[in-house]
Amino acid sequence: MKENLQHTIKAFIRKGEKYYIAECLEIPVVTQGKTLDEAVANLKEAVALHLEGEDLEQLGLAPNPTLIITMEMEPVASVAQT
Repeated sequence: MKENLQHTIKAFIRKGEKYYIAECLEIPVVTQGKTLDEAVANLKEAVALHLEGEDLEQLGLAPNPTLIITMEMEPVASVAQT
């Protein structure tokens, strides 16, 4: 079973009304931050707290998994030149 363990935890960050929302896809972790940096820091902390004391192998995770973060962003509006 050990060869099928995931070495990464995927997360998604999107802009909410007031805060950036960060959510993991494989584990039940959701957090937020006023800035992207704060959202990422909060996500790291929330994941660490969630996994603390857990049997990672039982969760399908390899020891010391890393986070892969995908961000949803609106495209930048082009500025018309006159």
